[in-house]
Amino acid sequence: MTTHPALNTRFCKMVGVEYPIVQTGMGWVAGPRLVSATAEAGGLGILASATMTFDELVEALDEVRRRTDRPFGVNLRTDVADVADRIALMIDRGVKVASFAQAPNAELVRRCQEAGLVVMPTVGARRHAEKVAGWGVDAVIAQGGEGGGHTGSVPTSLLTPSVVDAVGQNVAVIAAGGFFDGRGLVAALAYGADGIAMGTRFLLTQESRVPEAVKEIYLATPVTGTVVSTAVDGAPQRVVRTDLVDQLEKGSWLRNVPRALLNAHRFRQETNSTLPALLKEGVAMKEGNELSWPQVIMAANAPMMTKAALVDGRTDVGVLPTGQVVGTIDELPTVAELVQRVVGEATEVLNRLQG
Repeated sequence: MTTHPALNTRFCKMVGVEYPIVQTGMGWVAGPRLVSATAEAGGLGILASATMTFDELVEALDEVRRRTDRPFGVNLRTDVADVADRIALMIDRGVKVASFAQAPNAELVRRCQEAGLVVMPTVGARRHAEKVAGWGVDAVIAQGGEGGGHTGSVPTSLLTPSVVDAVGQNVAVIAAGGFFDGRGLVAALAYGADGIAMGTRFLLTQESRVPEAVKEIYLATPVTGTVVSTAVDGAPQRVVRTDLVDQLEKGSWLRNVPRALLNAHRFRQETNSTLPALLKEGVAMKEGNELSWPQVIMAANAPMMTKAALVDGRTDVGVLPTGQVVGTIDELPTVAELVQRVVGEATEVLNRLQG
């Protein structure tokens, strides 16, 4: 397929991919099979390491490398005790991009760049983009309110151009939130972005590790079937509206604290995190996101409740993070089919606009 030259953006040159399409580092979902399939299809796959132990990350990176020799990225937690070891491992395994769900600090940005990594945090507000741009990051993912999981209130159509204006020409901008086809990719380019990132659309592919029965729940969810709730972990998070979410919404944070403390213990066991490391991360979360201590305690809910649904298939006790775009998706293509479709549609739109 001959693609339109406008799709060869500076982001493609920066990270060495064919197409300006990013598969986000979704916790418990973005494993080696999905990441390598995205890389092989010409996009940038991001491995979710935030829910992995160091040894699991070693195994995952080795598996990605067995499957592909193309560029890919790894999503990192900002305050884990072994972050230096993880960065060293990423360099050793030839990882191209360090992605952060929460803003890294200036020292971490410098450390990654000195090691040759492209640094790409996710932001949800213009002021956050300005802050990380001042630290010299290479790119940002600007996620609008339509996005899944933790999200802000500013829609993608307003956030993207404001972030583009804020960071100037020195930082590549990847738009996220509400994208699923080639028309959206062209719209993002028109706003000044250098590409798009998709989470839910990649979650609903053949290579996604999410159980098939859970995928069917996603496919049956209408565009009005999601809710942005603070009841899961204290911070706004877009999820599929289920009976469990309705119960959490009706309860008080005090009633949900015991569940959060239990989940914090389980998450510490899952990731081999130390208690001091979790406390340090909690302090950073509180200060960086202006949360109360009850909200910080509740934050322990998110990883384990997500794992319950997306790994164990227990939607009765787990939550289903999703973008609002879920209501537009009704099938499960392979990653290769999805990427080629998006690129083909974008090329057709660009050719038509050129007359």
